[in-house]
Amino acid sequence: MTHTTHEFDRFEDVRAALADPALVPERPAAADGPPGASVAWLRATVARFSHGEPHRRRRALVEAELARLAPESLRQAATVLPGEDTRVTVVRTLADALGMPRPAAVAEAVIAVAGAYFGGEDAAADEAVASLVRWPAAPTQGGSGSAQGGSGSAQGGSGSAQGGPGCPSAEPVPTQVGPGTPSAGSEPTTEPVPVSDDAALESAAGRIGLLVQACEATAALVETAAGNDRLPLSRVLRDLPPVRTMRRVAAGATRVAGREIAEGDVVLLDLAAANRAHPVPLTFGAPPRVCPGRAHALALAEGLLRRPLTPFARLHRRAYPLLLPNAWDYASAAALAEQGFAAVGTTSLGVAAAAGLPDGAAATADATMSLARRLGTGRFLFTVDAEGGFSDDVAEVAALARALYEAGAAGINLEDGRPDGTLAPMELHAAKIAAVKQVAPALFVNARTDTHWASRHEDETATRLALYEQSGADGVFVPGLSDPDAIAELTSALFVPLNILYTPAGPTLAELASLGVRRVSLGSLLYRRALAAAVTAATDIRDGRPTNPAAPSYAEVQALAYVRQPRDAAGAP
Repeated sequence: MTHTTHEFDRFEDVRAALADPALVPERPAAADGPPGASVAWLRATVARFSHGEPHRRRRALVEAELARLAPESLRQAATVLPGEDTRVTVVRTLADALGMPRPAAVAEAVIAVAGAYFGGEDAAADEAVASLVRWPAAPTQGGSGSAQGGSGSAQGGSGSAQGGPGCPSAEPVPTQVGPGTPSAGSEPTTEPVPVSDDAALESAAGRIGLLVQACEATAALVETAAGNDRLPLSRVLRDLPPVRTMRRVAAGATRVAGREIAEGDVVLLDLAAANRAHPVPLTFGAPPRVCPGRAHALALAEGLLRRPLTPFARLHRRAYPLLLPNAWDYASAAALAEQGFAAVGTTSLGVAAAAGLPDGAAATADATMSLARRLGTGRFLFTVDAEGGFSDDVAEVAALARALYEAGAAGINLEDGRPDGTLAPMELHAAKIAAVKQVAPALFVNARTDTHWASRHEDETATRLALYEQSGADGVFVPGLSDPDAIAELTSALFVPLNILYTPAGPTLAELASLGVRRVSLGSLLYRRALAAAVTAATDIRDGRPTNPAAPSYAEVQALAYVRQPRDAAGAP
């Protein structure tokens, strides 16, 4: 029977095809020979080339294994050896982080498998598969990069595609790495462990598939990004994706973009063309087919690229979110820092209200700059809420950011919301971000979108955030967003840390951490609580009610306000 081939290159059509459960990876041909002995068997056994119940079962193995490996451990463990092939580096690093013995030998075997993984036959690759399947179990304690936790593990349902660290373009991939992990390519130091039952073979296929994916896609990302070191990873993946096209087969009749697709028809998706027309990339495990190892792959790539992080940026890479309290003057900032908060933000409302000026109306540029200069004399990291940069002139915003950085600020918060409830054009806000990064590369830009704050632009959120991070934003902020599912969907698509505004009725810090949030701001909450406490104390005294005596003494406030330590020549405390 003859089947039709359909090609799609429009963003909306490609995304619809990726979300269509009837369009599945092409099922590989049945493997000849014994299980565990060939690349053909591997293709028939991994989740990448499966769908339905086998895919869900194999994906669960991926998620369970990756949940014990924090992405940050990969970033920290990544090392580049002189003269080493990028593919070897990627697989060696991942294998070591997972506690696999002789990771360099694993890498050599995986490279042999990768050459035939997507089609064709190769006797050497078959031998490498057989060796990897039979390799002895890894030690109980993992290698130098192993870590507990799973704070960075990606979200995704049974219908999502997967890929482990290196999943190319949201294709399904497996993983079960751990007991039975092989280190092939040379003779093992202990006797190989026989693998005979179906579950063990499926686990073995999963771990090999994971490493092959890392070998191919993550290595390609690292090499491409290394040649474009001024571009954010998000921009590299949009403009220069490791996988440019994707092939699907219709498991049943369906319809995409008004086109009838019969069962058995082939669907080719031009991801590169779709990406060029829309800021939200459809590659590397992005929604709607989320890769459970996407965060791990990006962390590994970042570690190998050795792009420097400032002390403030590193606070966003921990397993638990950075809780950022917001101050309105020097004393409030110093008091918060004294209580052990790693960094302090400013609140534009508090700064504006203290000066008797409106917030969000570009009226407090001088007050904000003055506060930044005072905060810059302290021994703590701080970031400044600068509304929308107090101007729509991109050069003026860049000049302000440079002045804030020179005053000692570690970061700046730039918002796209306007006082009348509208949003600034996203291209204008992106231009501000790019200009700030050009004049102050070390300043952490937290790009805020008020799509949820305004409560009528929610459908623009993903597009705006994608464009902002591709323009150089170091983090993105969505105040007003508290729905857990919506937060999880964003974190699965983002490359940079997501900032959420804490609300007493919203998710707890622990819940936000489990959703992948990396920064939680308190906004104007503390300032408003302080006003309430001051008014309550005054009215209690006036009306003869008992007052709460808990307050810092006069001397303690004096010490906070006037005992300051100079910063060094580089602006660090």
